[in-house]
Amino acid sequence: MKRGEGRMNGLRTLGAVVTVAVAAVFALTAIDSANAQDRKSIRWATSSVDSYGYKVAASMVKILEEALGGQYTVTVNPYPSTTGAMKATMDGDGEIGYTADVGMTQLYAGEGGFKDYKAGKGLLVHAWYSYPMESFMATSAKDAGKYKCWGDFSGKPVFYTTAGFMNWLNFQRIYKTLGYQFKHVQIDPKSQSDALQAGTLAGAVAYTTAGRSLASYWKETEVRMDVTVINPCPQEVAKLRAAGLAVVDVDPKEAFSKDVGVKQIQGVPILFAYNVRADMPEDVVYRMLNAFYKNREELAKADPGFTPMAKDFVGMQVQGISANPDIPVHPGLARFLKEHKAWNGKWKISK
Repeated sequence: MKRGEGRMNGLRTLGAVVTVAVAAVFALTAIDSANAQDRKSIRWATSSVDSYGYKVAASMVKILEEALGGQYTVTVNPYPSTTGAMKATMDGDGEIGYTADVGMTQLYAGEGGFKDYKAGKGLLVHAWYSYPMESFMATSAKDAGKYKCWGDFSGKPVFYTTAGFMNWLNFQRIYKTLGYQFKHVQIDPKSQSDALQAGTLAGAVAYTTAGRSLASYWKETEVRMDVTVINPCPQEVAKLRAAGLAVVDVDPKEAFSKDVGVKQIQGVPILFAYNVRADMPEDVVYRMLNAFYKNREELAKADPGFTPMAKDFVGMQVQGISANPDIPVHPGLARFLKEHKAWNGKWKISK
């Protein structure tokens, strides 16, 4: 064989190898594309990207996708408020909706942001309750002497967290119970310290997650100024508890980096959830709950907000349903609770 012929044969062999390799790449790409097309979508609607609700959902995506065996692609879609996330899910623009017990109450009562609202696809039902938040009142330390009780803020300009957020709804519920005037001033949360120091706000509602984590914009506020927490007076606490609302203690040292003028913060808790419509397949919700239950200890290590859930995962689901016992329970959650001997026969399962 001549040297030129050998070189040509080698080039033909190399060309054949390259052709096979390219074909293999295209074949794998086609398979991946087909697999991607076969995967179903779960859109997880939350509040804004700087909220704790968004942070939690984003951290759960991998766990949920693995729990569902790679059959679903989970995406987190933020909305301006929790109420907005709820409506998006109920109108068919999401499959999981960020909410809380107080939001579920207003939804089914047709009150507040849900007055005259008609869901495009279906109402949310109980599915997964994940962590508590405690709402309380604070003001500028230099003006703290003006306020002794929550009633002193009645009718005065207050930032009750972003309108439509569940802590905002919580204080609407609190004020309705106490008979106070709710005068909300909407601001950019990042400008809160400026508004408090200027006196354009009498106070602002703060909140902790599981009695520990302070909202990020509140961390910025306490760095820029001195704040004082104003607790409800004993008669206010008595009236709230008589109406069925809890009042709990929060250690200020767990939440704030400096003194806020009280030995114990008193707040009214709400229980946050990621609920679904009744048309979500039973097996999806059941597998989701089992995955989160299995990973509860690791979740609490990664984020202290999950500590209460890790301590009593099943009990938190019971507590969430019990806050609104007339609202239907998703079949997947009902199945999970029955297996853990925690189902109440008085509850109804959604259809």
